[in-house]
Amino acid sequence: MDNKEFKTAIEQIPVPKDKVFSAISKGLNKDVNGRSKKKKVLAGLATTAALLGITVASGFVNPTMNKVLANTPLIGGIFQEFNDATGVELANLNAVTELNQAITKNGVTVKLTSAYFDGNVVSITGFVDENVEKGHNEKGEVSFDVNFEHNKGDNDPWLNGMSTGVKKVENGYNFQWKMEYPYKSFKENYTLPITIHNINGINGEWKFDIPIKQEKNSTLVFNQEQGYQEDGFKIRIKEILTAKASSSLIYETVEKYKGDDIYILKAVDNDGKVYRFGNGTSLEESKQEDGYHNTVRTEMTKLNSTITSLTFYPRIHVADPKVEQLLDKKSFTLKSKRLNLGLQVNDVIQNGGKLVIDYQLTGLPKKLSKGKLDIINNNLEYAFWLVDKKYLTKIDPENPWPPKNHGIPFNKVKMIDKETAHFQSTFYLNGEETIENFKLENTMLLFDFSSFVPAKDLKPFTVVLPVENE
Repeated sequence: MDNKEFKTAIEQIPVPKDKVFSAISKGLNKDVNGRSKKKKVLAGLATTAALLGITVASGFVNPTMNKVLANTPLIGGIFQEFNDATGVELANLNAVTELNQAITKNGVTVKLTSAYFDGNVVSITGFVDENVEKGHNEKGEVSFDVNFEHNKGDNDPWLNGMSTGVKKVENGYNFQWKMEYPYKSFKENYTLPITIHNINGINGEWKFDIPIKQEKNSTLVFNQEQGYQEDGFKIRIKEILTAKASSSLIYETVEKYKGDDIYILKAVDNDGKVYRFGNGTSLEESKQEDGYHNTVRTEMTKLNSTITSLTFYPRIHVADPKVEQLLDKKSFTLKSKRLNLGLQVNDVIQNGGKLVIDYQLTGLPKKLSKGKLDIINNNLEYAFWLVDKKYLTKIDPENPWPPKNHGIPFNKVKMIDKETAHFQSTFYLNGEETIENFKLENTMLLFDFSSFVPAKDLKPFTVVLPVENE
């Protein structure tokens, strides 16, 4: 990618959401004694994601939704609160299961009020009373430490991509959980066990068994493929499943480079209607002779049954492998493996419990706007890892994170000169994340260029819809 292309694409530099949310989780998931807790599902009147300017896909908002509310059953009101057009439509179709399950533990009452399963999405709505405000969170925030199907901790597939909305109401808070159905095959009718372990730090075991129902999806089979030889991958559109109020697209990517994030931004039918997509659920991954295969199912706007073709607009975000350097020298240069980006380290200074690294980013376009510089500054806070070299092999490639007490994944960034992309990063050696018996000559610096690689829009391609449903 040359400098001109990079400058054009810099508009699409991503904020590293997984790293940002991990950082937020580590900061928020503390009790008053500072002990770490399991991942919680957090929401508030002013959500963390909104404060960071990050958009979390949680459904599709129909601009005509207000016109149909007059005919919406009472249960549909909560879906209006959370801008859930799918829920409103399902309520109109009497396809939402109304619930009345309430449990009180340690003075806090939780009541689950509705459930629906449509396409790829399962929704649970409920109410928690105002006694939850006696917990540790700020007023207006409600966090649930929750698991599904008797799973434990973060090893729960229902938590991947789960979103939570919370609205203050009289005597408490309404909430909605939206989860992507995590399995390859569907069960039309089943019971979903739910266990809430604590709410706002208030312990208790609120246990529910929720009936989940979905009528059989209709299926359009495509198996049409588009190749992108220059970028080293291809996309195969496999199926579109259509439920009552939404559809789901199943597609497969084949990548030359493991970790490339290939996704479909939108689709446009032959009548000009635009279809949007939610977060994807990975159904199957494998390494084969022609590359890394990944089959994904993603929620989409309900398919119009009268159309004859769809044009898909794919996008790729390149995964650039982390580069490594032992901190046994004061200055060195690191180069991106797949792009013309570099890191020139000018100095490494240890001062008591602080380690300061002075450096410049190279290969960036000149005269970046303040907004772009702010994004780069934010991404730099998560781009560096310090790891005890003896523990590099302990990092799980499927869930990469520095080993406890042997890695520091965060730093505080200071911009020295924006014209030369000159920065300093300060690592706090005695903070929550630390390295036991820290010595520079035993510490490996890992740097992730992926946060500075712009997403690339690819040439759209058109598939013809089958004549008949299967």
